[in-house]
Amino acid sequence: MHTLTQTLMEQQLAQASWCDLSSTYRPQAFRVQWASVPWMNRQAHALRRQVFCVEQGLFDGDDQDDIDRDAPSVRSLVALSCLAGEPDEVLGTVRIHEALPGTWWGSRLAVRRDWRQHGKLGSSLIRLAVCSAHAQGCSEFLAHVQAQNVPLFKRMHWQVLDEMVLHGRVHALMRADLEHYPPCRTPYAGFVLTQGSTA
Repeated sequence: MHTLTQTLMEQQLAQASWCDLSSTYRPQAFRVQWASVPWMNRQAHALRRQVFCVEQGLFDGDDQDDIDRDAPSVRSLVALSCLAGEPDEVLGTVRIHEALPGTWWGSRLAVRRDWRQHGKLGSSLIRLAVCSAHAQGCSEFLAHVQAQNVPLFKRMHWQVLDEMVLHGRVHALMRADLEHYPPCRTPYAGFVLTQGSTA
């Protein structure tokens, strides 16, 4: 029989702080992988809306498009913080899809504002995007890259093919040099990073 005392104890336990982490705690381990469960996709889309709708104003309300709705090959990739080895929160995302046989595109690269100085989350998302597509038979990987991100992509062995204005912003059409992106056949395992990692 459930007593009032038991109920009060359960309420206190539910409200108890189970974690003594400092409010300034920063995760030290990260995983970059294909999104594998619904909460990863939900957080990835929320991050995209925050970056592309709220921060940059490129879209009104939502950035989802026909690629999200209709491309059978579309995949969301996520950069996750980890606690005790378990994925905890989406800090970055990018999506990839096969537009034509062998031709893959990357788009919607976003890293949460307070993690943009980490230095490896965005580049690891790019690396897994191309490497995992390469494993799926990609012979050409393209992206429309905002002007401020072109230097990063050039350092990562991408070539500018053209320049254009999309959504009111200057973009470069860029292509990855696949020789620098060996196929990754385990995209759901992806890459593990640590704070200060050079991977």
